[in-house]
Amino acid sequence: MKDVLGTTGLILNEPLLWEKGKRGRSGFSLPVRDVEVSPLAEDLTSPGPDFPDLSEVDVVRHFTRLSTWNFGVDTGTYPLGSCTMKYNPKINDKQAALPGFSGAHPLLPQELSQGILRLMFELERMLAEITGMDAVSLQPSAGAQGELTGMLLIHAYHKSRGRKPSKILVPDTAHGTNPASAALCGYRPIPVASNAQGVLAVESVAKAMDEDTAGIMITNPNTLGLFEENLKGIVDLVHARGGLVYGDGANMNAVLGIMDAGCTGLDVLHLNLHKTFSTPHGGGGPGAGPVCVKKNLEPFLPVPRVVEQDGKYALFSNFPQTIGRLHAFYGNVGVMIRAYSYIRTMGAVNLKKASQLAVLNANYIKERLKTTYHLPYDRPCMHECVFTDKNQAGAKVMTLDIAKRLMDYGFHPPTIYFPLVVNGAIMIEPTETESKDDLDRLIDALQAIAEEAKSNPDLLHQAPTKCKRRRLDEVTAARKPILAG
Repeated sequence: MKDVLGTTGLILNEPLLWEKGKRGRSGFSLPVRDVEVSPLAEDLTSPGPDFPDLSEVDVVRHFTRLSTWNFGVDTGTYPLGSCTMKYNPKINDKQAALPGFSGAHPLLPQELSQGILRLMFELERMLAEITGMDAVSLQPSAGAQGELTGMLLIHAYHKSRGRKPSKILVPDTAHGTNPASAALCGYRPIPVASNAQGVLAVESVAKAMDEDTAGIMITNPNTLGLFEENLKGIVDLVHARGGLVYGDGANMNAVLGIMDAGCTGLDVLHLNLHKTFSTPHGGGGPGAGPVCVKKNLEPFLPVPRVVEQDGKYALFSNFPQTIGRLHAFYGNVGVMIRAYSYIRTMGAVNLKKASQLAVLNANYIKERLKTTYHLPYDRPCMHECVFTDKNQAGAKVMTLDIAKRLMDYGFHPPTIYFPLVVNGAIMIEPTETESKDDLDRLIDALQAIAEEAKSNPDLLHQAPTKCKRRRLDEVTAARKPILAG
């Protein structure tokens, strides 16, 4: 292939700050003192933290050099499946950085916080309209906390009716945090296998659903990138047997303006604002995982809730059946502002178009690569497609080798070895923001790697060869981690 993004060049090493520092260096000058010297009390004269002495140049170069080692959505294609690592407009960052937002203290009185409270109120209404649900809480700080909130709401609902079910159904194609979120609420996760088409069958759910089951957690589209086409029948079955249906909406980037979650019968749905609505969450945060609910679960939503009265906005906590607070303050407001800006900028038409393009891009990759890499489910996908290393395994080239070699071509690796239902999984999510040119470069790289697997498998076993760090001993790192800084 030609036009390879990956290259070698001037990549500077950088020691720890403690190794750079020299006693006596300073990065700032204090103004002339206009008060008398006053010695510290005896108990405050012990040595303080061992901070290195650094000049301004030392500090600037240190963090600038470290920044050149990073790879992110602003660097290049980031096909990390199930994570929606897409480029998002910088105007949304600008809005979140406005002084009235960024400088607002969470303990300001409500009469001085009308702008933020109004934004929250309107964002709740927008998310309710987008999903087809009735009410929304913005409090959860990430997708996993949104899952936990959904489970707490389901638990509170059953408790209000004198029920104490002990189980929750979790499909094998659900997100990996779903079982943990259920377990934190005291439920025992019961796995439900997907069928030969990669989706849930009504019959499988019927066998597992009994009177001791609180409901089911469904990721839709699921982690195979497939739409749960039997969802309505599953929802009707679970409801008929006294259960509720939780929808994991982390993959909503595929179905904005297309799927009405409320009409499908979902009782609660969480969203990842930091995936679908404009804040890529690489590096661990920040995030936001609002929960959208139908009327039957609205009384149990977390407090405080934003309420509008006579054109003014306030936080109210007088809801007797609430599950309570999720944390000290309301949530990650900066992420909410970005999401609000994204939705207002895009509008309904372009939100839908974004999902259509995300699905188109994933299917384009699937069709272009399915004769090169093994495709376990050869059917139209949604936002992501899942391949395996089956075709390369004969040369002893595995998924990890392919992912490492992709770095030499200038691409961030996709998600690997997930979902667990596919052995040697390679999950690719291009998102809607990659052009055909960029997709073709990624496809060319993956095809070239497949050829290398035939002609020179040892090269893949040694990859990456161009990166700042070569291949790490991951087994030893897992068994004997060095956690000291």
